[in-house]
Amino acid sequence: MGGGPIQDQLLIIFPFANPPEAAITHLRHKFPQIDIVTHIVPYTRDAALLASNLPPNVYKDATMLCTVHAFPQALADAPKLSFVQLLSAGSNQIQPNPIYTDSEIPIATTTGIHGPQIAEWVVMTGLVFSHGYRKYYEDQKRHEWAKNSFSAEVRDRVGLRLGVLGYGSIGRQVGRVAKAMGMQVLAYTASEKSTPAKRRDPGFVVPGTGDEEGVIPDEWFSGLDKKSLHRFLKQGIDWLVVAVPLTKETTHFLSTEEFRVMAEGLSGKDKEGRKPFVTNIARGPIIDQPALIDALKDGTLGGAALDVTDPEPLPSDSELWGLENVIITPHVAGSTTEYITRALQVLETNLERRDKGEPMLNLVRRDRGY
Repeated sequence: MGGGPIQDQLLIIFPFANPPEAAITHLRHKFPQIDIVTHIVPYTRDAALLASNLPPNVYKDATMLCTVHAFPQALADAPKLSFVQLLSAGSNQIQPNPIYTDSEIPIATTTGIHGPQIAEWVVMTGLVFSHGYRKYYEDQKRHEWAKNSFSAEVRDRVGLRLGVLGYGSIGRQVGRVAKAMGMQVLAYTASEKSTPAKRRDPGFVVPGTGDEEGVIPDEWFSGLDKKSLHRFLKQGIDWLVVAVPLTKETTHFLSTEEFRVMAEGLSGKDKEGRKPFVTNIARGPIIDQPALIDALKDGTLGGAALDVTDPEPLPSDSELWGLENVIITPHVAGSTTEYITRALQVLETNLERRDKGEPMLNLVRRDRGY
């Protein structure tokens, strides 16, 4: 990592104004052999708009690319490219691109940086719902000190069962916070985690967060088939947090039958008539949205908190907007002032590992789609 001639060009395309100059300067000092070039573009998926905000041939000399949505549209546009660091936890946005489909260029995500803020959003929206806060907020705006009968129905979280569908970095921090509230935590993963080694989190972990050793869950479940999923959903889950990546297998992973199974699993365990609450902070298409609307309307589900929908933006005439038992935010749960600083920490770690010839963090496996 010392001096020497320039060996690489790292092209960083920030989708926002005012990138952290101190962090960029730190990278330049730490990796003097890398020519770090930065550009700022709008936050958009529109390839034409992104291209119009970048110089011609911007990818020509880049050996490494750090970006969210801006990519070369042909491999010939980036003939030297050997590594892509995404500034996102998911990789769906690059999967239609030739970098993903027609090359073996390593692609890494920033999985691990989103846990703290998303877990806070999960708990915030869940408690807003369970404590009836929205009613009190309306009273406050009217300057009314109005106690209401709902306060007698508030149930704290102690002893309730939280199902984490996708026990990755985000799911682990959700599990950590839920356990601190006295909840039982049930973890669901794509592959079985039967040993301590398999339960470890091998990715980037924000210090003081998550569940690096995989010791928080009371029970573990796994599988990509509906039979395995239903076994998990039958476990009397009060609160289901959806945190799986969007793949072919997980598209509409939750639909009418899954909501029914979950509701029956809860009512079948003498749960005082409680109904499941569903939180989705992953991707909208993981849930069959019309089926979700039906389950929320007919009482199969007690409520939902959605930071993601299908499609996005959610159309203004969607029935979801008008449902009293739904909380909707516009895909902002991952927002934090610390986001880009942590993302660049992942990039820094991967640059170090690349220098040493070590495996990089958070590499996307094309065979499984994440």
